Amino acid sequence: MPKTKALAAASHSEKPSRKPAVRSASAVNRRLRQIENKRSAILGAALGLFSRFGLHGTSIDQVAARADVSKSNLLYYFANKEELYVNVLRDLLALWLEPLRDFSAEQDPREAIGDYIRRKLVISRDRPDASRLFCLEMIQGAPLLRDELDRELRTLVEKKSEVIRAWVEAGKLAPVDPPHLIFALWAITQHYADFGVQVQALSGHTLDDEGFFERTVENVQRIVLQGIEPR
Repeated sequence: MPKTKALAAASHSEKPSRKPAVRSASAVNRRLRQIENKRSAILGAALGLFSRFGLHGTSIDQVAARADVSKSNLLYYFANKEELYVNVLRDLLALWLEPLRDFSAEQDPREAIGDYIRRKLVISRDRPDASRLFCLEMIQGAPLLRDELDRELRTLVEKKSEVIRAWVEAGKLAPVDPPHLIFALWAITQHYADFGVQVQALSGHTLDDEGFFERTVENVQRIVLQGIEPR
């Protein structure tokens, strides 16, 4: 066989073996995206229902219908309602704690705490259902989140308390007990989500009102920062 024909034949024979590999990788990536999208849809639907009706007031059928999946499909991703609930709570805890993780002793505390207040109020504005569900779980004694609180949350608060103590020792903050400062920051920022109906009834506004949101950030920052600035 002439050399050119042999090369052409070899090239032609190799093509079918390469194409399936490319298609397979693309199919795998597409499948992974579909799985993640469906899982996210289920978690989002569950959050909306759990935050309104709680664990016991919500059924798997309701979550499946809201997520637009079959019940059997939902149970492929989560074995039961309790597992789904715990996964929702874990996602909320990660979201809730993310702004606190950024605290470092090298930062200016006024800038760090001021930015933290804004970011937490953004979460209260954009994810009020997340804050309400977390609050509901705490009120009930955190029966399904106790391990995460005793491990991850405690470790993070202890670590960031050391950052706050370093700021105090450096004269950058007034003497303050770090855990109580963190508790106060949680309480004041989450109030606008957990008691959003009360806020709207008394002020006539919600955090969705851009002007009201900015005034809220400004006032909460002023109240907190003036209270902890060095004397």
